[in-house]
Amino acid sequence: MFKLLKNGHCYLPQEVRKMDILVAHDRICDVKPDIAAEKLWDVEIIDCRDCLVMPGIIDQHVHITGGGGEQGPISRIPEIMLSEVLKAGVTTLVGVLGFDSISRNIAGLLLKARGLEAEGITTYIYTGSYGSPTETLTGRVLTDIVLLDKVIGVGEIAISDYRSNHPTLQDLKVLASEANAGGMLGGKAGVLHIHVGDGQEGLIPLFQLIEESDFPLQIFVPTHINRNPQLFEQGIEMLQRGGHIDLTAGEAKGCSVIESLLYLTRQGINIDKLTISSDGNGSSPESKVAKMDQLLEDVRTCLANPRLNNHVIIKTVTENPAKLLKLYPKKGAILSGSDADILVLRQDDLSIFRLLAKGEVMVENEKVLKYGQFE
Repeated sequence: MFKLLKNGHCYLPQEVRKMDILVAHDRICDVKPDIAAEKLWDVEIIDCRDCLVMPGIIDQHVHITGGGGEQGPISRIPEIMLSEVLKAGVTTLVGVLGFDSISRNIAGLLLKARGLEAEGITTYIYTGSYGSPTETLTGRVLTDIVLLDKVIGVGEIAISDYRSNHPTLQDLKVLASEANAGGMLGGKAGVLHIHVGDGQEGLIPLFQLIEESDFPLQIFVPTHINRNPQLFEQGIEMLQRGGHIDLTAGEAKGCSVIESLLYLTRQGINIDKLTISSDGNGSSPESKVAKMDQLLEDVRTCLANPRLNNHVIIKTVTENPAKLLKLYPKKGAILSGSDADILVLRQDDLSIFRLLAKGEVMVENEKVLKYGQFE
């Protein structure tokens, strides 16, 4: 059965005023200004008039098996459920382990990712945890990336955080080498996804690693860069060097996502290598559990601001992470041959009109249509 999304104001992610999108099963098979429905057999027409149409959100930092644990066993956060992902407009995510590698492990992370994918979304994971030597399944970061289908890098490795075991420069070099080689041999992104805490050093350990090695700059992805003003300034330096940075949605104490984007655009800084993620289902001092849908809320706030370009905003959660993770144009785009992951927002209030994941309508008029097996 075909689905035909008509008359939408589309971001592919480049802006196109009016476009029709034809979906067959789980793929986009045509994108044109006017596709005639009468020429199709067994077609469902979805009228997207007065709607903004964009690729499904890619969230590259989600604690799918649950974060927390810093305040003892009672603070362990349960596994995430499919409906939480869908309400956030997310169709592709990357699972992370984080601080607790005692009661959580890579095997559980991998199986949870496979379970969510069986329920209808696309999932990947990072091998590793805060510590160094870090957690793996096969015994090495290299072999995890090469041999395990869903592993696309290592992370989140913690620096500048009292909860980290303070990896040395040599520790970081080994991790970068394993990630880079694993990416090459496995045909994957091979990123080193780095948690940056509130510690005084900030990005200094990463800058030292970059300066004292020959690793490709694109494998390094420091996250939580907007957690304080000093770290954000270092993040700007990383962008200016041609590297990636990842902002965290819902940041209350440091620089909010909209403040960060407004400042960067005012300064004329290229943000093609800037991404935003939710840190969803991890621990948050303010709300105790970081919500995945905060990412969509921050996107809505930015889209409502006339000083920001919609195309630039949308890229930070679609095309930019897809290119970083070597998933583009299968993910992060609305093009012929791309996966049919499509988020349709009403233009008046930016509520979810439709969310398609692999061609299946998962959310309709803000109502989740598909729930996980144990919801």
